[in-house]
Amino acid sequence: MRRYGLFFECIVRDDERGLLFRDGRFERLLEPGRHRILDPGSKHSAEIIKVVRAELAAERALLFEKTQPALAEKHLAIVQTSATEVAIVSFDGEPRHVCLPNTTRAFWKTLTQVDVEIIDTAAEMRIAKKHVDKLDIPRVPVAMAATVEAHEAGLLMVDGESKGRLPPGRHAFWQVGRTVKVQKIDLRPQPLEVTAQEILTKDRIGIRVTLTAFYRIIDPEKAALASGDVPGTLYRLIQFAIREAVATRSLDDILAARDTIDTEVRKFVAERAGELGAEVKEIGVKDVILPGDVREPT
Repeated sequence: MRRYGLFFECIVRDDERGLLFRDGRFERLLEPGRHRILDPGSKHSAEIIKVVRAELAAERALLFEKTQPALAEKHLAIVQTSATEVAIVSFDGEPRHVCLPNTTRAFWKTLTQVDVEIIDTAAEMRIAKKHVDKLDIPRVPVAMAATVEAHEAGLLMVDGESKGRLPPGRHAFWQVGRTVKVQKIDLRPQPLEVTAQEILTKDRIGIRVTLTAFYRIIDPEKAALASGDVPGTLYRLIQFAIREAVATRSLDDILAARDTIDTEVRKFVAERAGELGAEVKEIGVKDVILPGDVREPT
């Protein structure tokens, strides 16, 4: 832009438009090209704006909508969302923006095809697959996504309440007026090593016992609601069961009846594991460490 003599001149490129003002008031939109305007009182000014895949400040767009409705209708896509709505704005068929609830945004449609999809998140909590594949979900403040693997159960939790199980795959949800989480539970058999703990036998001899167990989750919903730590709960149950089994036997009985102890511990834990949504497949005494004064000499 420049002034010389009685003229004001500006150049607008192909990907731009000019906003021409006279005494601070909008006068007209300048198309691409060189514009020479008679301006003896130096009353004119211009603002050059990029219009390809570009956004205009919402306040200015709303002002144009009221004062220049024909210009706004032709050149602007004004998006306004309610408290439960989000809008997905696509440029030339490619999703580019997510407008959050209770917001107003405006985009130039002069040289760009602007498509707006308004979504009522109160009615549609799940994000459609066509949007999941194209949106950068982690960068959308009101969305969350989770991938459930083939060996997992995915539990959909809305405001802390279970809403059912999700199949393997990628899932995404709108978090508008709600908190959405996907709790993933591994369904594969899991080992559980119960480390050596010192226990007094019936004849008051302190021994240390190590056990190995294998369990798996068979009821994910029950496991999620019954305990926040299924492995930890099973660990403590096994500790209690082996302590009870050892405390009622003499050392000689323990050494002679390890299989019986395994069976007792497994039965005790298996009956209670079901309440946790788990199944105990195996429990076995791995090591019985004797006090030094009763070990056989090497």
